[in-house]
Amino acid sequence: MIDLTTAQNALKDAYLVAACNQLNTKTNPLFAKIKQSSTDVYGKQIIKVAPVGLNGGVGTGSETGKLPTANENNYAQFKTTLKNLYGTIEISDKAIRASSNNSGAFIDLLNAEMEGLLTASKFNLGRMLYGDGSGAVGKVVSFASNVATMDSVKNLMEGMVIDVYSSTGSVTSNVGLRIASIDRVNKTVAFTTTPTTMNANDVFYVQGSKDNEITGLGAIFDTTKSIYGLDRTNNKWLNPYTSSTSQEVSDSILQSAVDFLEENSGSTIDFITCGAGAKRAYQEYLACYRRNVDVTVLAGGYKAMTFNGIPVVSDRFVPDDTIYLLDTSKFTLHQLCDWEWIEGEGGKILRQKAGYPAYTATLVKYADLICDLPSGQAKFTNIKSTVTNPFTTVIENTITE
Repeated sequence: MIDLTTAQNALKDAYLVAACNQLNTKTNPLFAKIKQSSTDVYGKQIIKVAPVGLNGGVGTGSETGKLPTANENNYAQFKTTLKNLYGTIEISDKAIRASSNNSGAFIDLLNAEMEGLLTASKFNLGRMLYGDGSGAVGKVVSFASNVATMDSVKNLMEGMVIDVYSSTGSVTSNVGLRIASIDRVNKTVAFTTTPTTMNANDVFYVQGSKDNEITGLGAIFDTTKSIYGLDRTNNKWLNPYTSSTSQEVSDSILQSAVDFLEENSGSTIDFITCGAGAKRAYQEYLACYRRNVDVTVLAGGYKAMTFNGIPVVSDRFVPDDTIYLLDTSKFTLHQLCDWEWIEGEGGKILRQKAGYPAYTATLVKYADLICDLPSGQAKFTNIKSTVTNPFTTVIENTITE
């Protein structure tokens, strides 16, 4: 006989291990490459000491002269709050009772619920990794006939529940809206319920997530704001390398960033991630110069083309015209624990939803992302998606002559 106890044991013993593996290695190639650690976690905070520059106790001198004066390493203290990452499943009482005498039906039920939870969790983890921690997923351009036209729908997905805030940061009456459909060509969003009027520049946030998400690449590269409790104005080493000049992608501009970071920050770029447009531009560049596209297999089974042995991976959450060059050894996801089920009284993980004939279970992880060396990372924007074929030019010149 299958009952709540059977379901709880299955979720604890069988599904938790699989869920941890899926979320930690299959979210996206970058997330799979970043190390995870429970060090430097103190209560609800992450407090980490990061080295700055070189030890000052090195020098030369004469045979009988004074030895170099000892000077300790320079350090900066990073401080951030653990972010609360949640994922909840819901199973109706009727569904459990209907499968009580059929183990196959019960397993199918749990598989379907867990697959849905993992798909949604991986989507949001991948989005947060490239986000700025604010939880913003899109800005309203216009609103008519209960349909919102957005500036971008990259971060949106059918089924997502969102809160709408005004451009001034105040919450509107549109809270807990669920997205019914998305027209990705025209960048429009429709909802399962009719929302109240929205205004241009209103901002969508994932439900309850405003200013509560992990410190992603968007925050690391936003040099207008402080990070980890430190002001960037007086800590220039917190500012990464950026270039917003409109230019065609090439080996030369990528190498220029790699060389600059190696010479000035001591970082070693081992991962390049970009938008789909920038990836196509680089593929066109390689094709124009009759270059073979080398492919490598990354952790988690992801395939990627390479630049000088460095994997180049496109990600849906990176703007089309953007390329990041990263030293992933400087990134750590500090966590209080790995993914766990929230347990109630008596260790129960399935709890009745108050007032409803259904049971819920919630996965949780308390963590935040820290980059030890922001100045050792690079970002190109305004990358052109077309290149001129040099071989066409040579043929045309030959014909003219």
